[in-house]
Amino acid sequence: MANRTDPLAKNIRGTNPQNLVEKILRTKIYQNTYWKEQCFGLTAETLVDKAMELDHLGGTHGGNRKPAPFMCLVMKMLQIQPDKEIVVEFIKNPEYKYVRVLGAFYLRLTGTDVDVYRYLEPLYNDYRKLRLRTNDGKFTLTHVDEFIDDLLTKDYSCDIALPRIKKRMTLEAIGSLEPRRSALEDDFEEEEEKDEDDQLADGLDSRGHDKDYYRGRSPTRERDQDRKRDGHRYRDRDYDRDYDRNRGRGRDRDRDRDRERDRDRHRLREDKDYDRERDRERDREGRERDRRDRDRGRKRSYSRSRSRSRDRRDRDDDDRRRRHRTSASPKRRGDGPEDEPKKRKEKKAKKDDGTDHPDPEIAEQNRLRASLGLKPLKM
Repeated sequence: MANRTDPLAKNIRGTNPQNLVEKILRTKIYQNTYWKEQCFGLTAETLVDKAMELDHLGGTHGGNRKPAPFMCLVMKMLQIQPDKEIVVEFIKNPEYKYVRVLGAFYLRLTGTDVDVYRYLEPLYNDYRKLRLRTNDGKFTLTHVDEFIDDLLTKDYSCDIALPRIKKRMTLEAIGSLEPRRSALEDDFEEEEEKDEDDQLADGLDSRGHDKDYYRGRSPTRERDQDRKRDGHRYRDRDYDRDYDRNRGRGRDRDRDRDRERDRDRHRLREDKDYDRERDRERDREGRERDRRDRDRGRKRSYSRSRSRSRDRRDRDDDDRRRRHRTSASPKRRGDGPEDEPKKRKEKKAKKDDGTDHPDPEIAEQNRLRASLGLKPLKM
């Protein structure tokens, strides 16, 4: 497909080269008209023609964050992955400044730490102007050396997060890089040699005293010595400025790290307090629930005992009332012991009058006879 990386391309820092660009920006580049029309089918040879047509650099601009043609060509270089020699020729191109900046930006993304310092630091001597398009779509003026300094010292450039590289002092300490040498030192040395040759030629023609005087107090030599001393002083000042800048950045990072650690500690403390308060609330609710259950059980047992005592009291009252009623009721007549002989006599008299005879006719006759005062029939 048109957006697929070259199968022969190698992984950079363990990932696909196109992944060095954030996904959102990568998607916007794929949807851009310049990418579809101008970057389709480009090779390492034809890419130079498109790079020569560049008239500004930048990342994204406008409300919909439209990518610049410079960023589209960077994405195309990541896709086809040109050889290192081609990228170095881009950087060393003295005629087209945007071609040089394009190669420098690509090398900053994909090159090693030593190659980045080795090929980008000489561009500090390029003071040509560049047109930079900002995020609001306006153009600002910058220079090649300023853009190179941003690539070597900052973490973001043209809306892309630059890979981290080691500090130059670290590479110098381990012997991977030599100490930086200013391009003006060669000019100073040439001027010193030229002045010494002129002084020797003038000294042969002049007298010995004048020769010794001018040799010891030559204004040109003193000026050259002062210039050389100033050059070393400036170089030391650059090193000190870089060291102070790195130290300040390290201090800022440590401060941010401490602030993040304090924030995490405070967040953990708040979480612990919240958990402790929640456990305390749960224990309080559990105690209240137990107390309510105990009170409910106590009331239930008290009501049960009251009902039992009430039932027992009712039974006792019923028994007492029954006993009282039995003891207080009068004796019926004939229930005493003195009435028992009378009952026997009456029973015996009933038996003698024959009214209880088993034959009903005889019993009827005996009742008539008894009413007439006669003796019963004896059968």
